[in-house]
Amino acid sequence: MIVIASPGQGAQTPGFLEPWLDVPAVADRLAWWSAVTGLDLVRFGTTADAEEIRDTAVAQPLLVSAALAAAAELDATPGLVAGHSVGELAAAVIAGVLSPEAALVFVRERGRSMAAASAVAETGMTAVLGGDPDEVLAALDKHELTAANINGAGQVVAAGTKERLAALADAPPAKARLRPLSVAGAFHTEHMAPAVDRLAALAPGMPVNDPTTRLLSNRDGAVVESGAEYVRRLVGQVASPVRWDACMATMRELGVTAIIELPPAGTLVGLARRELKGVATLAVKTPDDLDAARDLIKAHTS
Repeated sequence: MIVIASPGQGAQTPGFLEPWLDVPAVADRLAWWSAVTGLDLVRFGTTADAEEIRDTAVAQPLLVSAALAAAAELDATPGLVAGHSVGELAAAVIAGVLSPEAALVFVRERGRSMAAASAVAETGMTAVLGGDPDEVLAALDKHELTAANINGAGQVVAAGTKERLAALADAPPAKARLRPLSVAGAFHTEHMAPAVDRLAALAPGMPVNDPTTRLLSNRDGAVVESGAEYVRRLVGQVASPVRWDACMATMRELGVTAIIELPPAGTLVGLARRELKGVATLAVKTPDDLDAARDLIKAHTS
């Protein structure tokens, strides 16, 4: 079984969409989706600098658009679909729960409302790599930080105020490395409550279908069979921790044999290589990777 996965915020890098513009259909889609999101996605994905695409209101629609553009070119129906954080919106489209336009309107409002929530206080996120898991969580609790992402493979993301993150950096858990993330707020924490309210007001009117393939939820790694339930989870997930470790555990239980990560790829296959030994991985970074992805899908689809 193969899973197609979509990365979350922080995966973006300047110019990552440049090679995709050589594919006419991708350029056409990005032009249309720019109108939907109210952003110049081509500019942000090619010539914008790191600080511009760090903006939550920009990064989130850009990431979802990139994943959807690549998925459309791949044109495959996987046995399983998953997304990390905002990547869940791309996963919802691939699984047939949302149309691209519905997902992009949702992520446009998600990015704007999360950016507004982030502006209330100086907050951020720091990856904690390695260390004893219990000691890491105890250190976060000591500094009044939230384990906003529990990613597996020895990676936990701490989120909270810049002051508390600085205190953690001054006294990190034993044998752990800290890496600040390129995000503009404490996502998946109580700091995002205003964004939850905004999305909860929009969700009832959004056209939703039930998934056509198995779709994992970041809340607990469960396979969600109801489109309405998945959207409900999308709303609440903005202020709740991402359990990517649970998603990978479900992949293992279901017998996943290969993982393809959509652009800007690298983060999720990196976690899989450490956590899911023996599972084939492929990061789709440019259109040159599409043929290899198609071959992998054929080899791992029964």
